[in-house]
Amino acid sequence: MTPLADRSPEELADIEATLQRDLDLQRANRLSLDLTRGKPGPDQLALSAAIDEPPDSYLAADGTDARNYGALRGLPEARALGAELLGVEPDRVFAAGNSSLFLMFQVVETALRRGLWADERRWSSSDPPRMLAPAPGYDRHFTVCEKLGIDMLAVPMLDSGPDMDAVHELTREDPSVKGIWCVPKYSNPTGCIYSDATVAALAELPERAAADDFVVLWDNAYAVHDFEFPSAPLANLYQLALAAGTEDHVALFASTSKITYANGGLAFCAGSDALLGALQRTLEVMMIGPDKVSQLRHARFLAGRIEEHMARHAELLKPKFELVDRILEQELGGLGIAAWTKPKGGYFVSLDVLPGAAARVVALARDVGLKLTPAGATFPYGRDRDDRNIRIAPTFTVGDDLQTAMGVLTRCVQLACVQQLRGKA
Repeated sequence: MTPLADRSPEELADIEATLQRDLDLQRANRLSLDLTRGKPGPDQLALSAAIDEPPDSYLAADGTDARNYGALRGLPEARALGAELLGVEPDRVFAAGNSSLFLMFQVVETALRRGLWADERRWSSSDPPRMLAPAPGYDRHFTVCEKLGIDMLAVPMLDSGPDMDAVHELTREDPSVKGIWCVPKYSNPTGCIYSDATVAALAELPERAAADDFVVLWDNAYAVHDFEFPSAPLANLYQLALAAGTEDHVALFASTSKITYANGGLAFCAGSDALLGALQRTLEVMMIGPDKVSQLRHARFLAGRIEEHMARHAELLKPKFELVDRILEQELGGLGIAAWTKPKGGYFVSLDVLPGAAARVVALARDVGLKLTPAGATFPYGRDRDDRNIRIAPTFTVGDDLQTAMGVLTRCVQLACVQQLRGKA
């Protein structure tokens, strides 16, 4: 197709009129479509129905009665499950309730208020702390920083992960920069996998950074969420940190939230004795133990069959992502107004439109009945300086709704960009 920028004013006017008519017809259909959040679909949740069956025994491998108090760091079986997801030994794992975001908040809050190393180092005792936030990235990471009063510095995301040249420039001489957020596999929202070189550089970063209390926050939320198997490799951060002597400065997170039940799974934090000890001292005043019955059920359900289980998820998810890519290519390919990622796993597609057009696309879609993640949500403070990035979350939409939603989205992209080229935006 001829790029829109090469069309005549008359052609652009005709295209705008046609698109406007199409969207007016869709508005009359009173659509209620949603591509905002990466939630598992009902068919995915049904894959884990067997978890609801009562266990044959409530006794864990070490004899702990899962129905009773205690075992703050989790049952041995649950810690072993987290170890498998994160590529560490079970004794490096803290197995908790359903929310890894809760654990991330507690680790960051502990680093800020009380310190992670049983010494005088606390982020709050120095200059106002700042965190590196690769962008586009995960909005809830940004929310944690905002709630705790930690300033954020955006770092560009490349296909290989965070721009490490920018990371080193920002951390080399500034001790107020205390950490970096990472989603290393099928990153939210771009879907990239961090390269071996990037993971190695991140493992060495706490030693190279000016701050002696720097932490790499490694949110491996999509560690096993592949569309094809064997699964795509990711370098082992913890092993590299051990080699670099920085293991006290990396915190690894994962969960089963998009493996089993989104609101009833397990969350994990892995790290050194120093990190796990600091986390335990924070959590032991809040609880006496996690939901160990859920831990027992998950461990027995997933033991030895994570890849088999995730392959069944892939059978449901891969066609949705293929549909998204096909419609984007059919409707936007060659127009010179959009580019998008083609992830091989995870939950999102990242769409970039003409600079200055993203917010207009979201507004047009909302007017027709399609909810999109707000423009700028994938950047710290919700500020995408170029106003071009839109996160697409196709997983929860079922049946023909996804095709309809993508048709509406691509028409909104075309209309917003045509209006911009015509000087009307």
